[in-house]
Amino acid sequence: MRLLQRYILWELIRVFSLILGVLTFLLMFVGVAQEASASGLGPEQVLKILPWVVPSLLPFTIPATLLLTVCVVYGRMSSDQEITAAKAAGINVLSLLSPAILLGGILSVGSLILADQLIPMAVSQIQGIVTLAMEDIFLDMLRNNHQVVNKEFGLVVNVRDVRGKTLIMPTFRYSRPGGEPVVIQAESAELEFDLKKQHVILHMVHAQISTPDEMTIAAAQPDYTFPLPSVRRDPRARHLTINVIRKEIEEIEGDCSTLSRRRDMFAAMAMTTGRFSQLHEDGFRLQYVNPVLQGASRREKLKTELHTRFALSSSCLFFVLLGSTFSILQAKKQFLTNFLFCFAPILLLYYPVVLLLMNLSKTGSIEAWWSSWVANGLLLIAGLYVLKKLLKH
Repeated sequence: MRLLQRYILWELIRVFSLILGVLTFLLMFVGVAQEASASGLGPEQVLKILPWVVPSLLPFTIPATLLLTVCVVYGRMSSDQEITAAKAAGINVLSLLSPAILLGGILSVGSLILADQLIPMAVSQIQGIVTLAMEDIFLDMLRNNHQVVNKEFGLVVNVRDVRGKTLIMPTFRYSRPGGEPVVIQAESAELEFDLKKQHVILHMVHAQISTPDEMTIAAAQPDYTFPLPSVRRDPRARHLTINVIRKEIEEIEGDCSTLSRRRDMFAAMAMTTGRFSQLHEDGFRLQYVNPVLQGASRREKLKTELHTRFALSSSCLFFVLLGSTFSILQAKKQFLTNFLFCFAPILLLYYPVVLLLMNLSKTGSIEAWWSSWVANGLLLIAGLYVLKKLLKH
């Protein structure tokens, strides 16, 4: 690179690193505080998840930080007449913008890698720390109170003593939704928190089950499984890699296709034999209709995340195009004024359009492959308009 381009690139990197570090440092404690309050973590667990919160924040802080950076650098250069001197020397403005475009391209690729690889890994690490904390909290409550009550799953646990991870003389009272309570007693039981399968396994010794009709029978299996209270059954699409999203979309489409064929065959048989009432029964909806609708909803959410991930990562390029050209054009104004003039329309127009089209594409109202790029298209039009005025004057 020529001397002038190296100078501009170095200024961009220096200012960007400073602003990104300060902004990420401030937002990091907000993210940790939310996670700690939601999961009931202690100081030790908070310090452990602190480094893993940063990757989740960077895809949101990088575009805004880059916009502020180009406003600072190009606004100062324009106000100091450096842009005018370069144009007087026969240097094209596009040549001066090339370092910012290069940095925007690199950061776009970096944001995509963050969203695709580092964020899922960071979320997995945070969930692991939270799960271990849940295990410690659960055992500490049993040691101190000898009882744990989970109203969400209708589970009550009483123990005589706790030795390590082994429960001595535990009693489990479990009430299924809409069913009668079941009491399980054992001489001892050991807890195992399985993060990959998202559940808790109870390994019990000499377990007995007391049914509502006061019958006591030996347990048929020594192990019982309960879901983790704070874990979603379907992981969020944002926490999955692109390969996993594409694979899950293929599996959902295959399952929905199979269920649709079975549904059509069942409906055809019911109408042929005159048993129309079967089409209105709850079993028909639960077996054929609801799974297809749920699969279609999950598929649209995954498709939206897939296309939106590429679009939002590429937004760095469009932010650079608009911010740098506008800052040069408004040479006599302060960089903060230029930033506010650029960021206010982005905040009031760009992100609402992104959220609106995301919600519509998640419901299947519009296609995600084009709707996720509409907001970037608006930035591109605005940036090219300002660039045209800059090249003219």
